[in-house]
Amino acid sequence: MTNTTTKITLDTWIPAKWEDFIQIINDPANEKLKAYYYHHHMRLEMLPVGFDHSKDHSLISLAINLFGILQNIPFNLLDNCSFRQVGIKEFQPDIATYVGEKTKIIPSGTNIVNLNQYSPPDLVVEIAKTSFLDDIGTKRSLYESLDIKEYWVIDVENCQIIAYSLQSEGSYKIQSSNVLSGLNLAILQEALSKSRQEDQSAIGRWLMTQFQT
Repeated sequence: MTNTTTKITLDTWIPAKWEDFIQIINDPANEKLKAYYYHHHMRLEMLPVGFDHSKDHSLISLAINLFGILQNIPFNLLDNCSFRQVGIKEFQPDIATYVGEKTKIIPSGTNIVNLNQYSPPDLVVEIAKTSFLDDIGTKRSLYESLDIKEYWVIDVENCQIIAYSLQSEGSYKIQSSNVLSGLNLAILQEALSKSRQEDQSAIGRWLMTQFQT
């Protein structure tokens, strides 16, 4: 077993060898940590347990599910799934979605998705309560470096959605989803605003009327 001297510091990128990173995240004491690895640095975060983060996470998942179902779009939505490019990259976004033909590529029984074997998700979403600057910074760079088509950051504090179309040479902001064709992100923005006063059942009914028009 590798003897690592890498100090575990949460919510910041710190230099780490891949072997040390794997040893740390495989330690049962760290099973409640979210893990990222990029450019020989690791970032560890506590799995979110706060009400605001959880509520926005649930709402965005609900919206994606409703839109995909009503528009007859094949999709698989994953919560807190780990993706790994061995020795190089690892990420565990709040939400990841495979769309279209990609929904069939990951077999049942898969634990961590091996990106040397399978394609990355089409859409990645991070719910940013305390990690906003990193989500629009280093994590966005990480996702740009992969074949991920679209990235959303949900700014919990300011109740807004910042969405990017990702390209190998960078990214640019979008107002309508390309992955979930026809989804106007302003509708999700309004749903987030409504969620500050209304329950998710009411918002779900409102979303269905928006998605069916």
